[in-house]
Amino acid sequence: MKLYESGRAPNPRRVRIFLSEKGITVPSEQIDLAAQEQKSPEFTALNPMQRVPVLALDDGTVIAESMAICRYFERLRPEPPLFGRGPKEEALVEMWNRRMELNLLSAVMNVFRHTHPAMKEMESPQVPEWAEANKPRVADFLAILDAELENQLFVAGDHFTVADITGLVAIEFMRPARLELAEDLSNVRRWYAQISARPSAKA
Repeated sequence: MKLYESGRAPNPRRVRIFLSEKGITVPSEQIDLAAQEQKSPEFTALNPMQRVPVLALDDGTVIAESMAICRYFERLRPEPPLFGRGPKEEALVEMWNRRMELNLLSAVMNVFRHTHPAMKEMESPQVPEWAEANKPRVADFLAILDAELENQLFVAGDHFTVADITGLVAIEFMRPARLELAEDLSNVRRWYAQISARPSAKA
């Protein structure tokens, strides 16, 4: 198998952190997004959406979308469980990971994609007004997350999960998007310090 990814993109990083937590090593190939290699005929044949990451299996099956790839590896190596333990926790992980994707990571990415000069060719047209509209969405969701983390270690409860991975990547992607983490978000700051200190965060 081979993982097609890009070192600086947030979604491939989610997969790398997941694999690191699982102790899984997969051969990989870097796709240069700045050079628009994702739009090449060869890569488009793998993923017509022209996005990374993509996992190509030995039997010719191609799996795109970061969480789909993570779920594949979760079934291959169930320990440690990163999608939850039991029905209730699995549902909570699904809920919070979805919230993290839609309300934080996606919003941060919209700010970045519609403001950063390096994205001018990939995000056409850039709509600065859409970036501005997403900035308060980021702040509003982080306030909700801060309240959730007041009495628990991790986003979905007592265990580190994919919801924390998505949150970690989103928080760190705020830097290139030129968004600041408010000082009064003490619970988010505690949680971020805790999960960013994990060895997998360096993946």
